[in-house]
Amino acid sequence: MTDAFVADLAARLGAAKVLTDAATLDERRHDYWVLSHLDDLQGRAAPRPRCVVRPTDVEDVVVAVNACRNARVALVPFGLGSGVCGGVLAHPNRVLLDLSSMQRTRHVDATNLLATFDAGKRGSDAEDAVAAHGLTIGHWPQSVAVSSVGGWIATRASGQFSTANGNIEDIVYSIEAVLADGSVIHAGKAPRASAGPDLRHLLLGSEGTLGVITGVTLSLRRKPEAQDYSAFAIPTMQQGFEFQRELIQRGWQPPVMRQYDAIEAQRSFAAHAKPDHGLLIMVHEGPAERVAIELEASDELARKMGLVSVAATATVGWLDHRNTVQPWRAYLERNVIVDTVEVSAPWDRIVGLYSGVVAALAEVPDIVNASAHSSHAYRSGLNLYFSFAARPQDAAVMADRYRTCWHKILETTAALGGGIAHHHGIGRVRASYLHHDLGAAGIATLRRLKAALDPTGILNPGVLLPEP
Repeated sequence: MTDAFVADLAARLGAAKVLTDAATLDERRHDYWVLSHLDDLQGRAAPRPRCVVRPTDVEDVVVAVNACRNARVALVPFGLGSGVCGGVLAHPNRVLLDLSSMQRTRHVDATNLLATFDAGKRGSDAEDAVAAHGLTIGHWPQSVAVSSVGGWIATRASGQFSTANGNIEDIVYSIEAVLADGSVIHAGKAPRASAGPDLRHLLLGSEGTLGVITGVTLSLRRKPEAQDYSAFAIPTMQQGFEFQRELIQRGWQPPVMRQYDAIEAQRSFAAHAKPDHGLLIMVHEGPAERVAIELEASDELARKMGLVSVAATATVGWLDHRNTVQPWRAYLERNVIVDTVEVSAPWDRIVGLYSGVVAALAEVPDIVNASAHSSHAYRSGLNLYFSFAARPQDAAVMADRYRTCWHKILETTAALGGGIAHHHGIGRVRASYLHHDLGAAGIATLRRLKAALDPTGILNPGVLLPEP
């Protein structure tokens, strides 16, 4: 990329939208992937992008995409940088497309329960915009205050209330995006359609490789009339899994249903956890009558299945502090390499998957924690969210321990019949494992889609697809 190219971009877009100052370039070198933060700490920091383009509308994005395609310059879309899988990594010959200035609430429609936002809209700000109308998006990822609505689409995200409200693919109504040829696509027009393949699903989970998401319309909900809580101690993980399966398959839908193993129960719920027991917490919401009936049904089923009721303040405490987490640096500076890895599996494989992955992690040198909780339940299966921590004496091997832990989790998950990605996406950390879920034919199909939509390969290279 030449200085002349950057100057031409500035002439087309305005100098205020093409940034080259060191502070801006440093802030946009990567997302929140822990390995990028480790590289920063250990002197292997990612290089800066050549420039940061900060569009304010769709027309600006079209200009940037066309300029990059014509010059064969790679373009890396950047929302708010909350991704944790290495979906953003700067390079001195790439343009970083920072969508954070595209933050309008375009429209809130209380009759049809729809709201349209610019893709860079912060999730918590989007929620505030609809809350003023007595509505809710119902999508609550832990990153809601630091992620964008476009990023939710690009990574195929899930929220903490998904068991009743669905994941982002169940909430999105339509998507606006700029394709690599500069055309603008609007995918989705009605509550449901049979107008051929659903083009929204080309963009859901595409991680900036098939188009730049610029606008999102979400299907809303009215704020629930009532909310209540329950919590149970679990003698074994299998009992908890069976309780969740039975409750969901009977037709109950607590939006939050989270099961923690004994390690995580003691760590996060010390005041409520029983020795050698896991903990299951639930939030129940909706019409007041339904909430009361669901609470009663949950209590009755829990007693029958050997779960022990504990104070619902465990769930209330989780709600109050659920998005408060330590920054990566707090661990890395103590030579502790940590991460969380979310997978999923059918019900009949979830016990074996939990046990198998925890056992595999225990084999990693310097491991100090291997634990899990579930956070998203379905009629046909469950997700598991594994946490690991390793503390080698030699800081030089921290990255190696990190990769080994990921390898153990994903390979064991695949071998035991699970899916290797539930809601954080693929990025770079999972790309070489994607074949486990898609197979060789699926990978080849995805490559053909990429070649058709982005023949010059300018959109976020190195992400999602494994190296050939």
